Amino acid sequence: MASAALLVLLCLGAGCSTVEPWQRRTLSDITMRGDRDPAGLLLAEHMWFSREAASGGRGVGGGGCGCN
Repeated sequence: MASAALLVLLCLGAGCSTVEPWQRRTLSDITMRGDRDPAGLLLAEHMWFSREAASGGRGVGGGGCGCN
């Protein structure tokens, strides 16, 4: 049990790190962006708004209920 807790703590702690200025260029590469695939972004938005019964609304207040 203690070894499992230690493993979990090690895995969670490994995700936190400081980014140095010279590493930011690598992290800002196009492959790291969530919107690098416009077709995939449109498909994901279509699925999201189909489930939410709303249209539009990206960055706009309100939802499908008509309230703002």
